[in-house]
Amino acid sequence: MSTTSEKKSSGRGPLLLLGLVLGLGLYWFQSEGGKGQSPDTSMAEEKGSLKSFATGTLAGLVVQSSPKPLPTIDFADATGKPRNLSEWKGKVVVLNLWATWCTPCKKEMPDFANLQKQLGGKDFEVIALSLDRKGAEASSAFLKEVGADNLATYVEPEGKTLAAVQALGLPATLVIDKQGNEVARLLGPAKWDAAEALSLMKALMARQ
Repeated sequence: MSTTSEKKSSGRGPLLLLGLVLGLGLYWFQSEGGKGQSPDTSMAEEKGSLKSFATGTLAGLVVQSSPKPLPTIDFADATGKPRNLSEWKGKVVVLNLWATWCTPCKKEMPDFANLQKQLGGKDFEVIALSLDRKGAEASSAFLKEVGADNLATYVEPEGKTLAAVQALGLPATLVIDKQGNEVARLLGPAKWDAAEALSLMKALMARQ
């Protein structure tokens, strides 16, 4: 006849085995099988990789913790034709909000023109959106004056876009991924054709 202690001992065997199996499984998941599987870890790595570009002239770049959907952004081109930001989905977009009376805007606009010259094409576009109340004619003249007339003229004279994207002033620049989501922004001027800016755009362009 088995004693009570022997019964308890025999009952522990399967429990210990189960615990060992679960423990080994957890260890494998954390060390090997779970690599790259955690959304939190993936998000942190993604954010960290973009934050590495927030240096030099882009030191003020604010990286979103995850891609941020944008509100509907409507504007018009130089001919008055209605346009919408969603038309550029599939491209990396730098959306710069500016006005002719904005002194820092005047300083950085040639840099945006150079950025467009270097990277513009099927995967990238600079959209310089004027919020100036004077409209398309004044905005086009401004771009020509500062040597940035390779940038298309887009206008939204009512200034609704500034509030829609929750920007506090001009210039304000949003970096938008191929899915049409904001991944970073910078409020204030920067040298947008500097090495760190070019590297950031190329990294985003390389993504699917």
